[in-house]
Amino acid sequence: MTTPPTTTVRHGVRILLLPDDGSPIATEADALDVVGETYGTEAEIVAVPVTRLTPEFTRLASGVAGAIVQKFVNYRLRLVVVGDLDHLGASTGPVADWVREANRGRELWFVADLDELDVRLSGART
Repeated sequence: MTTPPTTTVRHGVRILLLPDDGSPIATEADALDVVGETYGTEAEIVAVPVTRLTPEFTRLASGVAGAIVQKFVNYRLRLVVVGDLDHLGASTGPVADWVREANRGRELWFVADLDELDVRLSGART
């Protein structure tokens, strides 16, 4: 049995926190399932542990990340990936560039942990 997601408010922002022990988010359909979990929570952000993502997420040529992120954007949800991308393979080169660029925006952030998310939400710079 998997742990259910929890909803919390951090710096005035409602966040759906997914547990580490759930099914992988590998497809658009998986992303839609997560979007469905936000209904009734009023969540603005979905925080996904990196362990829930498949290695294809960081294989940018696969298109998996783009498709997953787009589902969240379509439903006006911000996606935060929590954890070290080394779990998924290469976190250098094009992937590092993508992470850096994503972290400049609002729709997709990569953070090491929830403390770093708190810093981002508070408006402080790391």
